[in-house]
Formats: sequence, structure tokens, C-alpha cells
Amino acid sequence: MAAVQTFKATAHLQDGVKVKTTARNFELIIDEPKSLGGTDTGMNPVEALLAALGACQSIVARVYAPKFGVKLEDFRVEVEGDLDLDGFFNKSSVRPGYSDIRYTFFIKTDSPREKVEEFVQFLESKCPVGDTIANPVNVKLESIILD
Repeated sequence: MAAVQTFKATAHLQDGVKVKTTARNFELIIDEPKSLGGTDTGMNPVEALLAALGACQSIVARVYAPKFGVKLEDFRVEVEGDLDLDGFFNKSSVRPGYSDIRYTFFIKTDSPREKVEEFVQFLESKCPVGDTIANPVNVKLESIILD
């Protein structure tokens, strides 16, 4: 398998601000709460980003825990972020994205704390979603197709 792999997803706007997203043969509905003009039928995009970060860290934890000799009885990530909606609503020049994202790992294990801390440091360095959020990435519109 090639080292560089291309992942793809499609977002298809439905009624209102509801969006049907698909990747491979999976579907996720993304919407906004009623307070932001949606119908509240799914998490909103910025919540999905936080969920993706926690899910990515969880998967990396599962994959690498055995290599560090850490037995995970339970692993949970709580993620929260601060976003100034004035940026999205064009009410000020503040950035529309998150200014800060914080997370907490809840790890149930009988492994020694030093081993767990070494494992967590490695885990944080290998999460693709965390790396994508923390570091600049080339994002560009490829084309506009009018049907």
C-alpha cells in the first residue's frame, strides 16, 4: 500500500442548513441547532470536528497502547472549543474558527503512570486529526462546476 492515501468525502446540502455527508458507504447528517437556523437533526460542523478529534485520539490509543504495554480498560476523550460566532456571522473581524480547543483523556488502566504519560505523549504526536488542526494545511478550492 502506498504511504500517501487519499481520503474522500461528499457534503450535499439538503433543506435548510441540513447536510448529508458521505464517505465510502457511510452517511452522517450534519445540521445546526434551532438557535442557529437548523432543525437539530445532527451535530453541527464544529461539533463534528471536535468529535473527529476525540475519535481519532481514541483510535490511536487503541492501536498503540499494546506497543507501550498499556492495557486500556476504558478510554474516553472529552473535547471542547471556544468559537466566537461574531466571526461566522460577519459581525467583527475575529476569525470564524476555534481560538482554543481543550481535551481531557479519561483512562482506566492498571499500568504505571510513567508508562501512561509516555504513551499519551506519543499518542498526541500521531493523531492525524489533531495534527491537521494544530498545523497549517493546504486547503484550496479545486473548481466550481455549474450544473
